[in-house]
Amino acid sequence: MGRSADIPRERSASDVPADDALCPILHVDMDAFFASVEIRRRPELRNRPVVVGGVKRGVVAAASYAARRYGVRSAMPMSQALRLCPDAVVLPPDRAAYSQASAAVMAILRDVTPLVEPLSLDEAFLDVSGARRLLGSPAQIGAGIRARVFAEQELTCSVGVASTKFVAKLASARCKPDGLLVVPGRETLTFLRPLPVTVLWGVGKQTAAPLHRLGIRTVADLADTPLDTLRRAVGRSVADHLNSLARGVDPRVVQPRDVEKSISSDRTLDVDLTTADAVVEELSRHSVEVARRLGERELAARVVGIKIRFADFSTVTRVRTLTGWTDSSTAIQRAAADLYRRLDLDQPRVRLVGVKAEGLRSIGDAGDQLTLDVGASQHPVDARPTARAPAADRAADAVRARFGIESVGFATLLRRRSSEAAQDRGADLGSAGRQIGDR
Repeated sequence: MGRSADIPRERSASDVPADDALCPILHVDMDAFFASVEIRRRPELRNRPVVVGGVKRGVVAAASYAARRYGVRSAMPMSQALRLCPDAVVLPPDRAAYSQASAAVMAILRDVTPLVEPLSLDEAFLDVSGARRLLGSPAQIGAGIRARVFAEQELTCSVGVASTKFVAKLASARCKPDGLLVVPGRETLTFLRPLPVTVLWGVGKQTAAPLHRLGIRTVADLADTPLDTLRRAVGRSVADHLNSLARGVDPRVVQPRDVEKSISSDRTLDVDLTTADAVVEELSRHSVEVARRLGERELAARVVGIKIRFADFSTVTRVRTLTGWTDSSTAIQRAAADLYRRLDLDQPRVRLVGVKAEGLRSIGDAGDQLTLDVGASQHPVDARPTARAPAADRAADAVRARFGIESVGFATLLRRRSSEAAQDRGADLGSAGRQIGDR
């Protein structure tokens, strides 16, 4: 997708129904999703600038609309965000809360139609062709989705209604926040032509530069440019793709996806890790989170991977295909730790650690792999995988579900928590001493 920030905002007229007869595609996009979930459980933060992301380092994962008025945007370095908005309330990401909210919203969408294609936790395409007789016109269905999401989840979303996926996504961006915009099929070109060319899928900085050199600034400019000229500027495949979009042609259909391709957990650390033990402890933390999310979705993984980013921002990734399926935090942690140790690093300075599970399938379809040479496994840490987490892991998951993610975990994490608590107590005592001295 092109730059959504380049799309001018527009509200649909509530008193003049738009012609949606040729508009079976909806794009539902949650408004400032991560920030909105945080504000939902902290109502006192409503109307305040809220930023979700690394508290001391890292980037902005989400910003409330109050924060966006200061220029804060997703993917912006947190240091820059705080310079723009010093009074921002910065909260660390709570991936479990966002996953739960996303699952609830997606369940609402699937009540409307089985033709739901999630793009991420906070947006999805719907094809409502088969829901019209029961639920009304596409615009009425979109309005019903917005009302139900707000009533049941206390969250707002914006809905674009159009004849194609590309135009529906543009429409939802144009009516944000908390809006609904219909682009009648017969008015697709009227809607598209004035927009900046950078809204087209595939037009990033590299592609925009040669287009701008040709004087192409708007979608209309691109649509009116001879195809041969475009092909010489950006190549045949890109030119053909952009020419189709500029003429309102997008043949892609909504493709329902129920099973995620991967589940990952990572974090930019406030202080660089400098020992292998500290990195392994952080890997353990993320292994627990990945396993928890696998369990919630009743999925098992065949591939475990790690992501390590160093102080100089260089990044390495490693993956391993297990000899069987697993949703066990222990199996994931062992594979992740072994992948890291095999890097054989000398005094690393690590700023980001992540764990990923890939090759997912439903736990019911993930049978144990029978083998006669377990003892000869190349990677003994996963020599005895199982399609079900061991009883101890399942019990731990039940405790976490009731009392929170930090309630139980690997013993190696206890040392780190104790050290962090001691540091916090020392900081508190030092602060108290300064206050006494100031008196």
